[in-house]
Amino acid sequence: MAPSDKAIPTCKLNDGTLIPILGYGTGTAWYKTSRDTGINRDLVESTKTAVQLGYYHLDGAEVYGTEEELGLAIHESGIPREKLFVTTKVYTSVSDIPRAIEASLQKLRLEYVDLYLIHAPFFAHTEGDLQDAWAAMEKVKEIGQARCIGVSNFLQSHLETILKTARVIPTVNQIEFHPYLQHGNLLAFHASKGIQTVSYAGLAPITRAKGGPLDPLLSALAQKYAVSESEILLRWTIDRGCVAITTSSRESRLTSYLRVLEFKLTPQEVEEISEMGRQRHYRAFWREKFAADDRA
Repeated sequence: MAPSDKAIPTCKLNDGTLIPILGYGTGTAWYKTSRDTGINRDLVESTKTAVQLGYYHLDGAEVYGTEEELGLAIHESGIPREKLFVTTKVYTSVSDIPRAIEASLQKLRLEYVDLYLIHAPFFAHTEGDLQDAWAAMEKVKEIGQARCIGVSNFLQSHLETILKTARVIPTVNQIEFHPYLQHGNLLAFHASKGIQTVSYAGLAPITRAKGGPLDPLLSALAQKYAVSESEILLRWTIDRGCVAITTSSRESRLTSYLRVLEFKLTPQEVEEISEMGRQRHYRAFWREKFAADDRA
């Protein structure tokens, strides 16, 4: 399989690092439980396929249990390390971030990751817990084990807490983001601080929440642009200024997702999807943790 002849565009993070605006994720469907042992060759091969198609932005996490597969895929892909943008996250071992990054790098077979994230803020009982964890992340960056550091699933209040003592501003906040979960003013807050929004679960309105108010509009736009509804949602995410993480085990679907690079929604269509999406609230992940916030 020949690599895609169209490179996925990048955007610049607040430290000058370039991040591809479309990434391949190894969570969700690939997530491994403690009962899953051994290497999942399907994931290895799917990741290698994604890389060959041009998905050089690869997203993993300690808690997914898939870092070994991701590392093996990178090793077998033959793609030079400097061409890849590799993300992983810490959560289970957040109380010992120096040990956690060492373990992740060993599984990934890498000397550094391009982006290291605190996966979620829910381990913290006090503001100090968050601030101490962020200080440890800054150390990871300082010694070169991560080019960039950031967070995931943080609300504005969590970000404000770490910003009180941060020497390094988070480069990204990776959040579940789609028309049915737009987070109020959070994206505007990110922009005001120079924090890039990275979206996961962007296809939730059609994969998990079908039957909502967006259905007719997505269908009409898919017909207009001769693409799938999935591609309309991914394009909306990118047109909202986000980096989009997506995944599939099917090469045909990964290929089709690249069509989002070939068209843009009009500003009116972006706003129409946004307005229609606000008529329904749906969260696919971390529901219990965010229950109080979602009821607000």
